[in-house]
Amino acid sequence: MTSKTTTPSAAPWLKVQAGRINSIDAFRALTVLVMITVNQWHGVIGLPQWMGHMPADADAMSFVDAVFPAFLFIVGMSIPFALQQRFDKGDTVWRVQGQVAQRALGLVVIGLFMVNAEGGFHAASMLLPIQIWGLLCYVAAFLVWGSLSGGPALGLAWRWAGVGLFVALALLYRGGPTGQDGMTPQWWGILGLIGWAYLIGCACFQLCRGRVLGLLACIAFCVAYFALHRAPAVQGQVLLSLLFSQDGHFSHAALVLSGCTTAMLYFDRSSSGHGDGRGNKGPAMRFAMALVFALALALAATWLRPEFKISKIYATPSWALYSAAASVLIFSALYGWIDVLGRTLAPSFLEPVAANPLVAYLLPFVIGALLNLAHWELPLALRTGAVGIAFGMVYAVAVALLVKQLALRGVRLRI
Repeated sequence: MTSKTTTPSAAPWLKVQAGRINSIDAFRALTVLVMITVNQWHGVIGLPQWMGHMPADADAMSFVDAVFPAFLFIVGMSIPFALQQRFDKGDTVWRVQGQVAQRALGLVVIGLFMVNAEGGFHAASMLLPIQIWGLLCYVAAFLVWGSLSGGPALGLAWRWAGVGLFVALALLYRGGPTGQDGMTPQWWGILGLIGWAYLIGCACFQLCRGRVLGLLACIAFCVAYFALHRAPAVQGQVLLSLLFSQDGHFSHAALVLSGCTTAMLYFDRSSSGHGDGRGNKGPAMRFAMALVFALALALAATWLRPEFKISKIYATPSWALYSAAASVLIFSALYGWIDVLGRTLAPSFLEPVAANPLVAYLLPFVIGALLNLAHWELPLALRTGAVGIAFGMVYAVAVALLVKQLALRGVRLRI
């Protein structure tokens, strides 16, 4: 439920609307469901081009290429609320930084293991089939970050057991052409990319104390960082090239920061929020500011596009900013429908996914590993044309229902 009250924050510069925001929950759940759907569509024969990822050099994007950015955007929208919750509990600044670092590390670790389970392994040298190795990775993640009662994580002994299992799996891994290599970051995996972007986004948000102008400057800095990475003067210097080598992470961080900015435009309740002097802007003013922000993002993307073509694979600024603009508009529509007009989007169906996005995201990978281990694949009819497309949508709904059943039994996975 959305609350209209505020609570005093231990960080006086951070005062956002208290309570869960239904429109953010709905946006998160819908994005996760679409992500599951498009992942399932990946193997569909005869899939229309506009329903799949565009090639790296196409200078184009489909709605599928905007799903991952939407999730990064939602990660950013959640940051002000998560930080305020930590400060309200009395956590010190350094304790909050530790929590942020721990969460980012957890996402990076799971992403690292997932991406090595997908590729880069030398099957003949592995002591375990890669499917079992991958499933044990999820067991380790649950031991470290999971719960069975819906409350705190498992006990300390179980956490250390999970850490030990991660270490053992890393030592058992054999990769490379000859099986002599260990695990490598590769592209970090989706969760790893989210972890890095979240870490940068949290640092920037706190550095500028959540002020919108500061967040806009941070978005500009992320874009500039990407541009400098491509500059010949930087590429020609070893140290500078190394310093600006994380261009993709900063493009992703721009999406996180766009989500932070949108959250502050809609839910900032501090005195710096203008309005009546208490941060109480009306919905019309907040909609107008969000529309201006979306337009600015789209114009910036258009201005950058001749130099940096649209590409999800290369994480170009034009792709990131166009995606951010679309996310602002989508969220604004959901906010108007749900929080302003008081309508719903089947909350009983979406709420478990919104509350357990990590479980919802990982479940299809667990199911896939189990099916591969059993040497079973979907019938060709369910992987072809319109039937395959429809099955992908039904599959996402089935995963959501499974998440709901797990949640009812207290199964959680929260980093």
